[in-house]
Amino acid sequence: MHSDNRCEYLSHSFNLFLVFHGILHQTSCAYTPQQNGVAEHKNRHLIETTRTILIHVGVPQRFWGDVVLSACYLINRMPSSVLENNIPHSILFPRDSFHSLPPKVFGSTCIVHNFSAGLDKLSLRSHKCVFLGFTRSQKGYKCLSHSLNCYFISADVSESSLYFKFCPSP
Repeated sequence: MHSDNRCEYLSHSFNLFLVFHGILHQTSCAYTPQQNGVAEHKNRHLIETTRTILIHVGVPQRFWGDVVLSACYLINRMPSSVLENNIPHSILFPRDSFHSLPPKVFGSTCIVHNFSAGLDKLSLRSHKCVFLGFTRSQKGYKCLSHSLNCYFISADVSESSLYFKFCPSP
């Protein structure tokens, strides 16, 4: 394994893990990102994609983490020419079932259906939210309702216009 000299890769427990599994760990020289080309290229790809989404969609910077996770989710589920048009997720996790949700536009206004128990006939059946990406733990979309100040995870989301371009930032 090749990494830079960052602290997250130099901990004693991490080094014991590598030794136990017979993995040789090489580090690059300090302040030489060009020595760690593949990781730097992928990092640049994620940052440029994140910046593009933040600017194009008008998403407030406080949601940058959700943008990075969504960009990573999508990149890892698209065929890659470097991998002979294979999907990175399928190569990294060959035994995992590959469930891909239809992509949605990050930062779009979406309607999330309310399936809560105890609703009467006249209760709201949906909430206006902003689409904030995909979840790791469930096959669903992550949406934020500003009016209720809570997140929803839903597989049933319909999207429309961009949320932040037409709504003032809360």
